[in-house]
Amino acid sequence: MKIFLHGLESSSKGAKATFLRGLCPDMATPDFQGSLAERLAALNAILAGQKNIVLIGSSFGGLMATIFAMEKADAVDRIVLLAPALNFPEFACYTIRRVDIPTWMIIGSDDSVTPAEIIVPVARMIFTNLHHAEVADDHMLAKTFRKLDWKRLLAA
Repeated sequence: MKIFLHGLESSSKGAKATFLRGLCPDMATPDFQGSLAERLAALNAILAGQKNIVLIGSSFGGLMATIFAMEKADAVDRIVLLAPALNFPEFACYTIRRVDIPTWMIIGSDDSVTPAEIIVPVARMIFTNLHHAEVADDHMLAKTFRKLDWKRLLAA
């Protein structure tokens, strides 16, 4: 199962969700609202009993994908993180955990929300199988996300 997790102020109608649904019509793109705990509870309900999950998370959705993978590593095959919010204060208690799932992270060199100089060291510490690219873009990755090699990124 492939699922896209949108950012804090986005939805299933956002540019990334719409693009990914067009690319992969069977991709789930649910809407999430509320606190991190409420969003994680909704995600856990959606993915209950699923295996071979490919998580694609943008910003806050990347934070959600990371935490879900930490808690349900046996169900996740691959993670794709787009400017993940690993600098969110509530994530500090999770940084002692490690994730050995193939993980691709794309982050903008001009990202002021999730700055690469903060996020990349945290990601390197957490993900033991991390592939990352820093691109000339900002937090939204609007210039970049459509140009990524999605066939390779989504191949589980």
